[in-house]
Amino acid sequence: MNKQDLSAMVAEILRELHPEPMVKGSEYKPSNPGPEQKDEQYHDGDFVPDVTQLNLRKLYLVEQGENEDAYRKMKEKTPARLGSGRAGPRYKTLTMLRFRADHAAAQDAVFSQVREEFAGENGLVEVKTRCKDKEEYLTRPDYGRSFDEENQQKIRKAVTGTPKVQIVVGDGLSSAAIQANAMDCLAAITDGLKARGISLGQSLFVRYCRVGAGDAVGDVTGCELVCVLVGERPGLVTDKSMSAYITYQPRTGVSESARTVVSNIHAQGTPAVEAGAYIAELIEKIRKNKGSGVGLHLEEKG
Repeated sequence: MNKQDLSAMVAEILRELHPEPMVKGSEYKPSNPGPEQKDEQYHDGDFVPDVTQLNLRKLYLVEQGENEDAYRKMKEKTPARLGSGRAGPRYKTLTMLRFRADHAAAQDAVFSQVREEFAGENGLVEVKTRCKDKEEYLTRPDYGRSFDEENQQKIRKAVTGTPKVQIVVGDGLSSAAIQANAMDCLAAITDGLKARGISLGQSLFVRYCRVGAGDAVGDVTGCELVCVLVGERPGLVTDKSMSAYITYQPRTGVSESARTVVSNIHAQGTPAVEAGAYIAELIEKIRKNKGSGVGLHLEEKG
């Protein structure tokens, strides 16, 4: 048995033992799960009171399709809009309604704000980039990567000393993603780093945040490493997807290739707690190798 066969066998055994992600013996439950999706199969012509509650992995609208059971089994592996059926040359009414509902949710995630109480309720210190409102944030990405003098002073006051790791929670392009995932993920990161003996600075919440705001935080705090949890640009599968951008020795002007990214953090992707545990492991590896992004991979190969 070669190394690949052995790895495949171990992976299969682990899948059988833990068919779903488990953390400390309990199932992951997002802090803000949103509308509950129903798993029952829908048949064309059924009354649907709320199209957003239909599970896309179960939704099959092809009339008189061949081998429907096999197709449904394949659909359970992906939320992609497969088997949508058609009415002549057009989409079915339900398909179009679901598309418009998901598109509206994506727009709401971009234009809505994270609650004013969010930072205070979760022990975060809130600061704001140079953007004065959401409209300016969307039209001037450069303003979302820097702070004025007042907010730089807030950061200096909140983050004392020179932290090894600085966590930044930023609203980004999806406020829904942050409210649903950020605190679960942050708690797992914090626990993982404490277990490894790695100290953290006071975590920040940055309103109107672009990824590059983490570099500006690095300029102000002098931290060794910054991890930015930020809402991703929402799509039609979910409006609650978050990413983590980890940068070693962050500073304004650092190359985008110097970031290590963990993306698709949401209930249908990588659950927030599982992602947090993995991010803590990544941070330890990045600090050990003294490089992130492309630098980390080159160091590992070397």
